[in-house]
Amino acid sequence: MQIKFFRSVRSFLRTTLIGGVVAMAPLTLIFLFFRWLINLIGRNLAPVVDRLVQSPDPSPFLLFLLYVITFAAILFFFFLIGLVVQTRLSVFLNRFEDRYLLKIPGYKLAKETVQQFFGQNRSFFREVVLVDIFNSGALMTGFITDDQGEIITVFVPTGPNPTSGNIYHLPKDRVLKTEASVDTGMKSIISCGAGSEEIFNKRIKANA
Repeated sequence: MQIKFFRSVRSFLRTTLIGGVVAMAPLTLIFLFFRWLINLIGRNLAPVVDRLVQSPDPSPFLLFLLYVITFAAILFFFFLIGLVVQTRLSVFLNRFEDRYLLKIPGYKLAKETVQQFFGQNRSFFREVVLVDIFNSGALMTGFITDDQGEIITVFVPTGPNPTSGNIYHLPKDRVLKTEASVDTGMKSIISCGAGSEEIFNKRIKANA
């Protein structure tokens, strides 16, 4: 009995740990990338920063200009990346991604997360719905991923990190459809429920 108990505890801890790592991996990768990019730009702008710091009374305009240049450099970097993707080099990059990057743990999940947030892959989530999972009257915000008629498949994200959650196959009478956009639903999840009023205001009457 004790051996079975310890095995259950070990399995629970391992599953929970892996789930936490998978949930945080995309955000961590995105954070590390932006930190690397900012540090790279900062090193190139270091001479200008040093000159401003050594000045006894640095001009507010020059400081503001420095921030503008940094922001513009970041935008230009992303523009170059987008330009490469739109050209023939994208074929080479796609092959490189398939051969190397997709083998990196968490890369595919991070990519799909970014595509979902920036609207490049909206096919996953069809509609924003409110669901009564346990038939208790407590509603959860979710997204329809498949509709079989009498049974509707709904993904219910965890807030504020929508990259993890649970999948439920529910009778249609427990799914309250809305006319809210996917963006509105995502913003509500990320902000821990703030802005849910718009979702409730766009509810559709119970399914027939």
